[in-house]
Amino acid sequence: MRSGLKRRGLILALMVVLALVAAACSSDSEDTTTTAGDVGDTTTTSEAMTSDAAIGMAYDIGGRGDQSFNDSAAEGLDRAVTDYGITPTELEPLAGGENREENLRLLAEAGNELVFAVGFAFADSLTAAAPDFADTNFAIIDAVVDAPNVASLVFAEEQGSALVGAAAALKSETGKIGFIGGVDVDLIKKFEAGYVFGAQQINPDIEVLVQYLTSVPDFSGFADPAKGKEAGTAMYEDGADVVFHAAGGSGAGLFEAAKEYSEANTHVWAIGVDSDQYNQVGDDLKPYILTSMIKRVDVAVYATISSYISDGQQSGVLAFDLGADGVGYSTSGGYIDDITDQLDEMRASIIAGDVEVPTTPEA
Repeated sequence: MRSGLKRRGLILALMVVLALVAAACSSDSEDTTTTAGDVGDTTTTSEAMTSDAAIGMAYDIGGRGDQSFNDSAAEGLDRAVTDYGITPTELEPLAGGENREENLRLLAEAGNELVFAVGFAFADSLTAAAPDFADTNFAIIDAVVDAPNVASLVFAEEQGSALVGAAAALKSETGKIGFIGGVDVDLIKKFEAGYVFGAQQINPDIEVLVQYLTSVPDFSGFADPAKGKEAGTAMYEDGADVVFHAAGGSGAGLFEAAKEYSEANTHVWAIGVDSDQYNQVGDDLKPYILTSMIKRVDVAVYATISSYISDGQQSGVLAFDLGADGVGYSTSGGYIDDITDQLDEMRASIIAGDVEVPTTPEA
């Protein structure tokens, strides 16, 4: 296990990671469009670098196969395995998530040099475990843990959500749209706040239905497609014709609801989250996924591993926003091709600071 790894200050750490993001995302520095096609067709500039580093990945509920948040983290890990030859070890918690801290400790005790905690729900567990493994480097996604051996990878979810909110308003014919949150926590409220804000920039009078599937300490709202389908069906029946979910694996139920309602009534849309979910579902569901709010967890994971291999892990808060292509929207299916100019105009305004997207619904 490595020891005495260099830790950098926040500004330098962020510069290193953003440089890696730029290298991983696109070789054309003039192309700033935040779409799945642009940031997804990535190549590495470090193909000659190999490493036998042991990397641990502690997924949250649902693990690989959730077609959302965990899968995005797994994508970044898989790319690092291909490019660098690292040795990965992966664990996922029990259905209730009660063994998150145990999984972190197991990965550290097994000799993994860098251990990822995938999700904000790991914050307390990592706070407790990190001090006991001073020679292990950790990275947590979607939370800030203040420890010298922890890097906190956070995203501007509200910014990406504003873009899909604008898309929803532009495509809505009823003037009513919906938002489904997996669990009622501050992080998911960032998605809601951005979505509502973006929609209101297009139509100030738009009506937004909001429902959260569960509340803390029940995190099953991220892995319950039946609840997602029930909530989506209710919104479609109430007149919403576009519904955005930030509910992890529960979003699969929303897609089913959009299909069934469309076949029995008029066509409605669903919006995916985290990954380009159009590319993760069967052909029968593709006609109902308008777009997805892309959250580049894969880029953050890959960049962090790259940085560790080259220089040692950084600590501090590393932010991924629209300007860093850390968030964005997908264009798969071509359903929003006619409105991308308007969405990119909003994107540019947000990056320039002309438009400030709120992070709480109350704002």
